[in-house]
Amino acid sequence: MADGDSGGLHIKRRGLMLVLSSPSGAGKTSISREVLERDDNLSLSISVTTRPRRPGEVAAEHYRFVDKTTFDLMVNQQELLEYAKVFDHYYGTPRGPVDEALQAGQDVLFDLDWQGTQQLDERARDDLVSVFILPPSTAELERRLHTRAQDSADVIAGRMAKAADEITHWSEYDYVVVNHTFEESVTQVRAILEAERLKRTRQEGLSDFVRLLRQGQ
Repeated sequence: MADGDSGGLHIKRRGLMLVLSSPSGAGKTSISREVLERDDNLSLSISVTTRPRRPGEVAAEHYRFVDKTTFDLMVNQQELLEYAKVFDHYYGTPRGPVDEALQAGQDVLFDLDWQGTQQLDERARDDLVSVFILPPSTAELERRLHTRAQDSADVIAGRMAKAADEITHWSEYDYVVVNHTFEESVTQVRAILEAERLKRTRQEGLSDFVRLLRQGQ
């Protein structure tokens, strides 16, 4: 509904789910953090997991930690928007907090792979905006993986092999950003976010707004 404020009539908007995916090393995590830092109306989705909490992790800030029985119950009651098994532990996105945010006009950012994105697409297509981050070249992707100095040569080789498969899913996404430079990519993702916020279908209060305009308000 449209209501009055100091800036005039306000249009109620439904929030959106912004998903960023990429092969490891293409820049998804760094871009996500920067977009979050620059946007007060965007929050990071907090996943639920069955794995033990690691030193320094804060419950409900990094993850929501649950046992396997609780996780299975959430799956059976369709309380998860997406879920997957990773290295003997389960991870998923609780539906409740996301729905609350969207209804309040808040946007939610997801850091997911193509499989998680597919699940969101099946369960909440109208709220989803998906962006795939590509490296500018295979050589640059490998260079960035080496520069991070986080993995052994064997692990990097494995990530490169996996990247070749992950990249084949680029056409399943709404948008594709080639990460030539960090700042340019952040600007492009933010432009996508702003454009999607203006979509007529997301502006739930638009009909009331136009009606009030026609009444001379």
